[in-house]
Amino acid sequence: MYYTIFDTTKQTRYKLLNTKIKFKNKKESLSQFYPLLKKRIDLYFSENKIDKKANAQMVVKTIAMLSMYFVPFFAIITLSLPFYINLLLAIVWGFGLAGIGLSVMHDANHQSYSHNNLVNKILGYTLNVVGGNAYTWQVQHNVLHHTYTNIQGHDEDLDAGIVVRFSKAAPYRSWHKFQHYYAFLLYSLVTISWVVIKDLKKLLKYHKENIFYGNTTTKKELTVIIVSKVLYVSYVIAIPLILFPVIWWQYLLCFLLMHLVAGFILSMIFQPAHVVGEASFPMPNEQNEIENAWAVHELLTTANFARKNPILNWYAGGLNFQVEHHLFPTICHIHYKHLAPIVKQTAEEFGLPYNDFDTFSEAIYSHYKVLKELSVNEKAITA
Repeated sequence: MYYTIFDTTKQTRYKLLNTKIKFKNKKESLSQFYPLLKKRIDLYFSENKIDKKANAQMVVKTIAMLSMYFVPFFAIITLSLPFYINLLLAIVWGFGLAGIGLSVMHDANHQSYSHNNLVNKILGYTLNVVGGNAYTWQVQHNVLHHTYTNIQGHDEDLDAGIVVRFSKAAPYRSWHKFQHYYAFLLYSLVTISWVVIKDLKKLLKYHKENIFYGNTTTKKELTVIIVSKVLYVSYVIAIPLILFPVIWWQYLLCFLLMHLVAGFILSMIFQPAHVVGEASFPMPNEQNEIENAWAVHELLTTANFARKNPILNWYAGGLNFQVEHHLFPTICHIHYKHLAPIVKQTAEEFGLPYNDFDTFSEAIYSHYKVLKELSVNEKAITA
């Protein structure tokens, strides 16, 4: 069965997969949590006369991230530098690619960057420029992940195929007993998967299952994928190899290193936000209900980390403030560090958890422990 949601904040229609899941508070006392929190957040912006979208700091960050991507790329193909220097530049290039994903396209595709939809669309398409696809990302992330956070079979961010197991509801395979070792290596392949196959597979899957985002067609989005992939491969591989004085194998190694760095960074930021011991992985009951309202569900399934780390706060695009992001995805991430105390205080008043790791390393370790826990076949133990 399929159903349609109409989101009045974005004037966008979504058609989602599977029977509709309902979010219901198991405690009536929690029913005012989100209305009160939203009121307090709105009051913060109005009292301080601050706009909820991007500010000058965000614009500077956008320029910095784009520069971190394009400057090393052009330096590698034009300056004929020593190979070891190019390898170092490739690492910076990878940081730039991940930075665009974390701090630019993410906000734009959430419509949180600007009040101008055209600005959001243009900056959202920076994902296409660096090898991904904005449309399939919006379906997987905005619609499925943000609606069904940490619900196996609905949140596609938990779907790593048969390779890695992220929840107890996922089927167990014999090789999962090693996943807490090999998963971190596989994380480096994330952006390569974007470029090569993931976007096309996702689009065809969404077409087959009749899932869509906005007023578009599969034919149109397929055309966008094909054209943008061809343009990407042209400017990042074909043109450098044909028109510039690069040593082909050295350049391809730099290109590969760039993607490995970017994939690893993105995974290290996203995974500790949800796949950690402090987060829950609820499943619907027999009535297809989650026994918490949506906002409470987001608190239970999401975690922050290293909120006092200024470097990570700047680079990670506020995604270390994942709780605030999930509760207010249409507010630009540049504001999250100021909203966090309000969210934490309100959660504590209602007796709700505010999952928060003091350091990045603590969050990564918690993710590792979850991978290790899920490397064990629970059925074999109970049999």
